[in-house]
Amino acid sequence: MVQSVILIGAILTALVLIVNLALLKTNKSSRACYYASFFFVIVGLLLLAVASVAPKVDLLGAGFGGWGIASLFAAAIGFMITAVVDAYQNVEQA
Repeated sequence: MVQSVILIGAILTALVLIVNLALLKTNKSSRACYYASFFFVIVGLLLLAVASVAPKVDLLGAGFGGWGIASLFAAAIGFMITAVVDAYQNVEQA
């Protein structure tokens, strides 16, 4: 179960990074590049809330809590990498 959560987290991280970096390249002055990470934070918290009240559900080897943890992990890594790329992009414009 831990392996599937790590694998799901890695896949979601790659997905959120691709979306964030694509939005960053298209909207250089906007903060829209962080919207995908905000979405993953909200989804992760909702999945963790559902996991605490719902019966055990297994989706691709992980329950709702595992999916929530993977979503929050993807959002955190996505926020960090997008912020660093955005900061370096703003330095180049100055």
